[in-house]
Amino acid sequence: MVVVIAIVFINLGFWQLRRLDERRLENAVAESRYSAPPEELSALLAAAGEDLESLRYRRAVVTGTYDVEDELLTRNQVYREQAGFHVVTPLAGDGGAVLVNRGWVPLALDSPPIDEAAPEPDVVTVTGWVNPTQTRPALGPTDPEDGVLEVMNRINIDRIQEQVPYDLEPVYIVLEGEEGSELPVPLPPPEFEDEGSHLAYAIQWFGFTLIGVVGYGFLIRKSVGRNV
Repeated sequence: MVVVIAIVFINLGFWQLRRLDERRLENAVAESRYSAPPEELSALLAAAGEDLESLRYRRAVVTGTYDVEDELLTRNQVYREQAGFHVVTPLAGDGGAVLVNRGWVPLALDSPPIDEAAPEPDVVTVTGWVNPTQTRPALGPTDPEDGVLEVMNRINIDRIQEQVPYDLEPVYIVLEGEEGSELPVPLPPPEFEDEGSHLAYAIQWFGFTLIGVVGYGFLIRKSVGRNV
C-alpha cells in the first residue's frame, strides 16, 4: 500500500511539473504576441479567421469615432484598492465598431456616458491589446438577457451586440496609455511572469512521498527491533 501511494504521489508531482512547463510556454507565447509590433485590427482578424484566441494580447491599431451614447460599464473593477468600473465605449468606423476598454473610473461614476471621462469627440486612432469576448465562469454572476444594460458583469460582445445599432468586431481592445491625473485610468499592461502554484504543489507531493517512505521505514525498523 505504501508503495502504491508513493507512486501516486510521485506521478502527481511530475504532473504538476508538466503543468508548470505548459504555463511557462503559455506565458512565452503571450509575451511574444504582446511584444510584436501593432497592426491594423482588420488585418489581424483576417489572418486569425475563427481562431480568435490566437489574438489574445496581440497589439492592434483601430481608427474611428467613440460612440458615447452606447457606452457601458463593467462592475467589480479595482484600482489601488478602490472599487470602481471599467469604461467600455464602442469605437465606430466604416461599417461597424469595436469595443474599447478605456480604463477605470471610481464607483461614484456609475451612470454612462461618463462626462468626467469623456473621450475625444473627433476621429481618433488608438492602440491597445486584443482580448476575446469574456465568458461567464461556472459560478459567476449573470447579466439580464433582455433590455438595454448600462452596467454589466463582463464584456460579453454577443450580449452587447443586442443593444447597439452596428456590427461589433468579435474581439475588444484594451486601450494602452500612461497613468495620469485624468479619468479614466488606463489599465496596466499585462504581465507574463506568473507561473501559478505548480512548482509549490510539485514540491509538496514529492515531500509527501519522502515523508511517507521515511516514516514507513522507521515503523518497520521499530517493529523489527521489538521482535528481536
